[in-house]
Amino acid sequence: MSSKKTIITYGTFDMFHIGHLKLLQRLSGLADELIVAISTDEFNRGKGKKVMIPYEQRAEIVENIKCVDRVIPEENWEQKVTDVKKYGIDIFAIGDDWRGEFDFLKEHCEVVYLERTKDISTTQLKRSLTNFISIPKEDIINAFEIIEALKKDFE
Repeated sequence: MSSKKTIITYGTFDMFHIGHLKLLQRLSGLADELIVAISTDEFNRGKGKKVMIPYEQRAEIVENIKCVDRVIPEENWEQKVTDVKKYGIDIFAIGDDWRGEFDFLKEHCEVVYLERTKDISTTQLKRSLTNFISIPKEDIINAFEIIEALKKDFE
C-alpha cells in the first residue's frame, strides 16, 4: 500500500485572491497530491450564488498554480463521498467557516477545517467593488482633480 497522501478541497474560487493562494499552498503541504474541486456555474446558480468569472476560466487559473495537481468540477453537494472514494482521498479540507458541515465524511477520510486568511474574502471584495461602482462618476473625477491639485501644492 502506498504512503502517498491525497487531499481534496472544494470551492468557487471566484475573483482569485491571496487567501485562495495561501489556502492551496497550506493544503499542498499536508499531502503529496492536491485535488481542487471547483463549483460549476450551474451548481453556483442552484445555490443562489452569482459568480463573476466563468467556471472554465476559474478552473484554468487554479490548474496553473504549481501546488495544484488536479482540478475537477463540483456539480452538486452529494458528490463529495463519491469523489473521496473515486480519487482515494486521505484528507478532505475546507475553510473553518464550514466547521462541522462535512463531519459526515469522517467515516471515509480525515476532515480538516483550516483557518481562513485574515481580512480577505471574495464576498468582501465583491462588496467593495459594488460600493466603488455605486460612486457617481463625477465624484471620482472630482476626487482625482483634488488629488492632482494637492500634488502640485507639495511639489
